[in-house]
Amino acid sequence: MAFVITSPCIGEKAADCVDVCPVDCIAEGEDQFFIDPDICIDCGACEAVCPVQAIYYEEDVPPEELKYLQKAIEFYKTYEGETN
Repeated sequence: MAFVITSPCIGEKAADCVDVCPVDCIAEGEDQFFIDPDICIDCGACEAVCPVQAIYYEEDVPPEELKYLQKAIEFYKTYEGETN
């Protein structure tokens, strides 16, 4: 996992991160966006433009936001199953 989108994104979904991602690694979930760790190139473009500061490098995710790391993992397990 490279970058993780956390709770400030819930319901926000401004999509600034999607617009700047050079490798299209951000997918829209039901209530927030998620970054695909298998595609992300760790460029940080998404983090820089997030209007609600919801994006953290995995190692910098605040402890109270760690559940969003697991949420992303679960999202991509389901998402990949739907696209294959």
